[in-house]
Amino acid sequence: MPRPRFEVADAVREHGEQYRRMHAPSTTQQKVMGHLETCRTAVLGGHLDNCADCGYQRPSYNSCRDRHCPKCQGRRQAEWLAGRLSRLVPTEHYHIVFTLPEELRSLVLGNKRQLYGLLFKAASQTLKTIAADPRHLGCQLGFTAVLHTWGQNLSAHPHLHCVVTGGGLSRSGQRWVKKKQAFLLPTPVLSKLFRGKFLAGLQRIWDQGLLRLGGRTAELADPLAWAGLRDRLYRKKWHVYAKRPFGGPKQVFAYLGRYTHRVAITNHRIEDISHGTVSFSYRDYKDERRTKTLRLSAEEFLRRFLLHVLPRGFVRIRHYGLYSGSNVKTKLATAQALHSPDGHSPNPGALIHPALPSTAPW
Repeated sequence: MPRPRFEVADAVREHGEQYRRMHAPSTTQQKVMGHLETCRTAVLGGHLDNCADCGYQRPSYNSCRDRHCPKCQGRRQAEWLAGRLSRLVPTEHYHIVFTLPEELRSLVLGNKRQLYGLLFKAASQTLKTIAADPRHLGCQLGFTAVLHTWGQNLSAHPHLHCVVTGGGLSRSGQRWVKKKQAFLLPTPVLSKLFRGKFLAGLQRIWDQGLLRLGGRTAELADPLAWAGLRDRLYRKKWHVYAKRPFGGPKQVFAYLGRYTHRVAITNHRIEDISHGTVSFSYRDYKDERRTKTLRLSAEEFLRRFLLHVLPRGFVRIRHYGLYSGSNVKTKLATAQALHSPDGHSPNPGALIHPALPSTAPW
């Protein structure tokens, strides 16, 4: 793929200083802006690439390695995938997405650490609880959850992508339980339980006075206003979406490669930066085969991009059940052996070897 003509970093370099003066971004957001401005520039140092045939030299500058930088995710993604190869049950996997309703988005933006964490907790408990119910599967699943906070137009759209094993280990730990229906778990049941668990957790946080309320959410400090929002959310149908299953390990990793280290927008989607505006392509949700172009002021573009800066140290990729770190040498090894013809834990590393891109393509 050719290098993009425009980058998020270009918008930060051209308009970042003015944005800082007008909006006073948080310390974490300012650090991200600084990292993007200096990424792969002389400021961070570098080295010379030499062509062994003709002797031509070209400087290669160091990367900022910020997880929000569109240019710094390729190698980290490949290294992460290589590390996950031995931690995969060789069975079909399902893709389940948990989405928070739009009424919560302003509240989430003001309380990212707590409410993104609650999203992980509510979704993971929902999958574990329903899978363990004998009326559904009666087993322990393995799944990886990846947080995305954006929509195609860079607006706030917090949701969790979960890659889930198509079955699980029985309670005895001696048998692999396959799904009973064409689908893995019923989405209406998932939706209701997810809603209940998230709102129960949200109520506990509000009762403890731990929510930051201001601006659009200031009125929620009033118990009546809070109760009204809570009642509306309980009445609303929450969106849990299940896609068709992946065929095998290669398909699972092809999916994970697209989603695990994705940032809010890739540089290849940016079409133009000029006259104080930024234009970028986005996919039409009504017809995903169509792409459109959205033009925003540079100020609004940076504001939307910075909405998706995560709290410092926040973990956005988490593993549960059979895939949790505590089960790698026990339950996961048993599940892998149950899928192996010789009864031994297989070596998924032989299935696929993601190539690590060079630090300076040449």
